[in-house]
Amino acid sequence: MESSREGGRSRYYCYRDVLPFSALMSMECMNVGLNTLFKAATQRGMNYHVFVVYIYAIAALVLLPSPFISRRSTVLPPLSLRIMSKIGLLGLIGSTSQIMGFTGISFSSPTLASAISNLTPAFTFIFATLFRMEQVSLKSRSSQAKIIGTVVSMSGAFVVTLYQGPPIIFSPKPSVALRQYLHLSLSNWTLGGILLVGEYILVTLWYIVQTQIMKEYPAELTVIFFYNLCVSLIAAIVGVITVPNPDAWRVRGTGLISVICSGLFASCLNNCIHSWALRVKGPLYVAMFKPLSIAIAVTMGVMFLGDILHLGSLVGAMVISMGFYTVMWGKMKEEMVQDYGTSHEVPVSNGKVPLLQDYRATSV
Repeated sequence: MESSREGGRSRYYCYRDVLPFSALMSMECMNVGLNTLFKAATQRGMNYHVFVVYIYAIAALVLLPSPFISRRSTVLPPLSLRIMSKIGLLGLIGSTSQIMGFTGISFSSPTLASAISNLTPAFTFIFATLFRMEQVSLKSRSSQAKIIGTVVSMSGAFVVTLYQGPPIIFSPKPSVALRQYLHLSLSNWTLGGILLVGEYILVTLWYIVQTQIMKEYPAELTVIFFYNLCVSLIAAIVGVITVPNPDAWRVRGTGLISVICSGLFASCLNNCIHSWALRVKGPLYVAMFKPLSIAIAVTMGVMFLGDILHLGSLVGAMVISMGFYTVMWGKMKEEMVQDYGTSHEVPVSNGKVPLLQDYRATSV
């Protein structure tokens, strides 16, 4: 009996904490690499409107069987007009954010995109509070931790972006990112930054709407299938108008590799994992992994692109990590209150847990 309870608690902990953390961390690493690959493809002439159409069409094709599998394996509510309307709104938000984001990257760089993505937790915290998806009490230590952690993470992002500092690690080959930066005009860099800010405001709204959809229809694969289908149709309409040249729709070489990888791993896998994490942990938890992308981008730049590691990048990454773990602590305290009904730690030395927690653990 005791061993079954212990196993139930372990499964519950793995499902609620270990899996979301590991999956979202992996997705941020993957997204930085895909953004870099996309940048290389656009430098070889690929149009970003065409790119968006193809990657979401590939994802929709891969997920085509999911509605039939979900209906057979899970008891789900009817796929009503209300839910489909919300998925359509999600597709409109997603297609607009993706077009703005990829346009911004083509004007600037993946590193700038990673830096600006650090604004996502602040936007998400504000919207989630307005929609009453996050409880905020200035007297609560968990709320204080979330607020302080968000501010600290944003501060670290600004340090990475605005302060370079002396070099720490020199690369034996010239910095590719530095050469790219020198070739970018200031006007394009500014326009790219504005577009990327707009993208991450829409990403925040995407998190909020998607969380609401998952509460009503908890089938990630089915929802993401219809979402990808909506985005590909909307992007196709925009693409046909803005890119009338048929030659632009032929992709090959680096462009083809980027389309296939982004379609399979970004539009399909990434969206499915984010939808599942939104249902399990909520929008703020998911958004808080965005500040890690700049640290990942800096690390990958040093390892694979020959960038020079500067003091500002190291300090900024450390500040971002401090803010990230502060918010994680605040979320953990909130979940402890929800699970145990008290903010005090529950003694587990005798192997006993409250009845409610034991039921939840064994039923997962």
